[in-house]
Amino acid sequence: MKFTENTIFHIYNQGNNRQPIFFKDENYLFFLKKMRDYLLPYGDLLCYCLMPNHFHWLMYVRNLSQEVTNPGESSEAVTPSHRLTTPRQRNLNDSIAILLRSYTRAINLQENRSGSLFRKETKAKDGWEDVTLCPSHVNYGKVLQNWELYGPTCFNYIHNNPIEANLVVRSEDWVYSSASDFAGLRKGTLCNQNLAKELLFFT
Repeated sequence: MKFTENTIFHIYNQGNNRQPIFFKDENYLFFLKKMRDYLLPYGDLLCYCLMPNHFHWLMYVRNLSQEVTNPGESSEAVTPSHRLTTPRQRNLNDSIAILLRSYTRAINLQENRSGSLFRKETKAKDGWEDVTLCPSHVNYGKVLQNWELYGPTCFNYIHNNPIEANLVVRSEDWVYSSASDFAGLRKGTLCNQNLAKELLFFT
């Protein structure tokens, strides 16, 4: 994924072969904690939705990398004492990969399974393609960053996922999304609601 600073991205992935990624309530809560730990150092979550077999994040990326004192997972072979004291840079891509790998390990242990839990590539989009354009158009196949249109559409799309899946009647009834926070039914702190209102459509 190619991220840029001060840009909004729709980030998503799903279970390998569309298999479930959450099996019990505790799994959702564990994943939410990892989102806070591994995403918020790089920016602000504007909204999210965790579905039984996939997830969506809408994120305003501020920083592409962070210095971490305890890098946790790394491709480098380091001693435990070295890991605790030597700062290193970690980028957002690495942080997302660590989040998903560590969550996968926990689920594999819980479910007595092995192998990948998520699809190989997590997707990140900062706009959309205009599918109505003909191939000869100058913007055909290009991602257009029209956030006045894409931002609210993406926000609503993410929150409406549980409705489309016939899991709930109202988006705010799905507890594993930020919809109930924006509806004023819960005082969640994972999303920066003020920033979402400023950047999207709550003006």
